[in-house]
Amino acid sequence: MTISANNSNLHQLLLSHYGDDALVQRQFVRLEVPASTLRPAGQDVSRLELAQALNMLLFEQLLQQVATGRDYVADAERAGVKICFDHGAVRTVRLGRDTGFPDGEALFTRVLLPLGYQQTGTYPLARIKMTGRVYTHADDAENIAQFFVSELHPEQFSPQFQQTVDAVLASSRNPLSDEVQALLATLSARGSLPLADAKRLLPAMLNCFARHHDLPTVAQYETLKAESAEMAWISTEGNAFNHATDRVVDVVATAERQRELGRPIKDQVEVSRNGRVRQTAFRAVKVDYQLQGDAGQPVAVTVPGSFYEFISRDYYVDEAGQQKLDLTFDSGNAQGIFKMTEAGAPAAESASAC
Repeated sequence: MTISANNSNLHQLLLSHYGDDALVQRQFVRLEVPASTLRPAGQDVSRLELAQALNMLLFEQLLQQVATGRDYVADAERAGVKICFDHGAVRTVRLGRDTGFPDGEALFTRVLLPLGYQQTGTYPLARIKMTGRVYTHADDAENIAQFFVSELHPEQFSPQFQQTVDAVLASSRNPLSDEVQALLATLSARGSLPLADAKRLLPAMLNCFARHHDLPTVAQYETLKAESAEMAWISTEGNAFNHATDRVVDVVATAERQRELGRPIKDQVEVSRNGRVRQTAFRAVKVDYQLQGDAGQPVAVTVPGSFYEFISRDYYVDEAGQQKLDLTFDSGNAQGIFKMTEAGAPAAESASAC
């Protein structure tokens, strides 16, 4: 039986956030919404429905920050083409000790695991001293957006770098209150929440995808950037969505069309080692901040922000003879993508992947 989006729990969750039915309807027009997440409105909300609601809010939140992605999605909307949200990516820092703030990817796993996500891949990113991990939804792996969580390892950098990381992150504030953690524990145990509790949990989860520490000083930013463009990015953007990715049929044709429109897209499409996954992306947007200078004066700086990506995935036959969509990533491409957010990196160097 086909469930109308208007009569679904998902609609109720999004309406509780936006407070405007027109904005909710636009989300359903823009995005492909998996049938598995459209269930009749009722007293309980499943983890799958909550996961989809969070993903839709994160996608829209990224569009508000990334003009190229917003323009692309507007073109698709006018053409009546819906976006297939393939995956989103976030960055974090693994300190390896208790600081009162969830260490490394723990901030995200405390949200993703109760939502029904499970770790399905680990990707060493040795060149940039990070580790990437993929989380896929257990209830609908092919249709619910995955998460790529990248952890930076400060201990692999210089002592000065480590001291600066500690200083910048010292002001971190934990967005997971005791109430929120109790709701997540209930969701983890039951696989669902009463609708009223789900409406309270949704904005709290969304708030995890933000910067939770104070902005760095100019000197701190330059110290971090000298050794790690990725940590410099984290110092200003925190745990915000690094990028969101549109799954398209032909990424080469998509890239060519965006190039013809004059949009800043990577020159070359990245291809995974198995040949089944092809990706490219727009260049990261620029973000303006006022950072504190050496004498305490405000200094205007422009730094890299987030970006919008494209991916094509092929089907393959597994060892059991089952046809499956290749949901994997590629370590080589994954390290290349961080070129997207290097300060001053030209478009030609903007690699793309997970």
